[in-house]
Amino acid sequence: MSSSVALRQARHLSIAAAAVSSASSATISISKAKSKLKAEHDPDKALEIYSSVSDRYISPLSSRYAQEYTVKRLAKSHRFSDIESFLDSHKNSSQITQEPFLSSIIRSYGVAGMFDHALNIYHEMDDLGTPRSAISFNVLLSACVHAKQYDRVPQLFDEIPVKYGFLPDKVSYGILIRSYCENGSPEMAMERLKEMEEKDVEITTVTFTTILHSFYKKGKSDEAERVWNEMVNRGCGPDVGAYNVKIMNIQGGDPEGVKALIEEMSDAGLKPDTISYNYLMTCYCKNGLMDEAQKVYEDLESNRCNPNAATFRTLIFYLCKKGRFETGYKVFKESVRVHKIPDFSTLKYLVEGLVQRSKLKDAKGMSRTVKKKFPPNLVKAWTKLEEELGLAKLEAGDKKANHTS
Repeated sequence: MSSSVALRQARHLSIAAAAVSSASSATISISKAKSKLKAEHDPDKALEIYSSVSDRYISPLSSRYAQEYTVKRLAKSHRFSDIESFLDSHKNSSQITQEPFLSSIIRSYGVAGMFDHALNIYHEMDDLGTPRSAISFNVLLSACVHAKQYDRVPQLFDEIPVKYGFLPDKVSYGILIRSYCENGSPEMAMERLKEMEEKDVEITTVTFTTILHSFYKKGKSDEAERVWNEMVNRGCGPDVGAYNVKIMNIQGGDPEGVKALIEEMSDAGLKPDTISYNYLMTCYCKNGLMDEAQKVYEDLESNRCNPNAATFRTLIFYLCKKGRFETGYKVFKESVRVHKIPDFSTLKYLVEGLVQRSKLKDAKGMSRTVKKKFPPNLVKAWTKLEEELGLAKLEAGDKKANHTS
């Protein structure tokens, strides 16, 4: 046996042992584990955190998220055999006979893009003594979509309920329709709507919105309008999500058109959300109307909305594009305050602009903050950027001056 194979097998054994570690040796709660896992990017440390949970399965939803965070960390490092060992070990749990518990394993395989493993454990349910219903079936279909294997969903949808003797529900149909739309076939999705009607399965506003978005993406605005009208005629809404899809696809990005739809939403008794206002702000930005864009941002609070990461990313990017780096820096500071810091490329644009404008104090302050907030891989890239911009030398000079004073 080669040393690399032996090492891999040893790691698999340790992963399996960690995954089923007893509660007696555990030290932290599931909520604390979730918090730590969000911030932890090292896959081995993520496994350690997961294995130290004391009440892992008291809250099924929390334990599911903790499991998925761990799987995501492993998947990012392409450690797929370790994911298999980690999830396979869960079959030894006494709770494997509970459908929601087994469904969480299927879901995690989907998160990792390992759909064939998800399908295998679904077919093992009889041997494991786990009952089947639309619950695990819907998770399986979602895993297929998550793994971007959209073309497999219709066949699974048609075959599995017949094979195992249960009926798809409105959620099952919703996932099926999403798979058609993700595959660029909203016309096929419309055909399935007829089937839902014939079988007396409820057609939801979300289902209509999925098809609406797909037609817009294909540039078929006339068909999208027909879907909108059918949704209204059926009394299925529209809701805020449907309006946001319509707003996002306004021809030419006309701010007045977006404002009109936001007013229409309000008149219909709906509350426009952050996404609605983000689209309006983006329209102003794209049309070079930065004062108006800033006004939308500043009015979010009075409109009972909170800015999200996309708000800050978009506004900072366009402020930089217009050379308003000082204002961009103020917006950046607010993003830090509310823990919605934008992505690397947006902040790179901003710090470069601050350096070009000789706003070195702001650039250094921003750089210190970014290195505290970014994960290790991005900190490394940011440190390289600091060196290219000469900020590292300035920082070293400041430290030396402070030390000698």
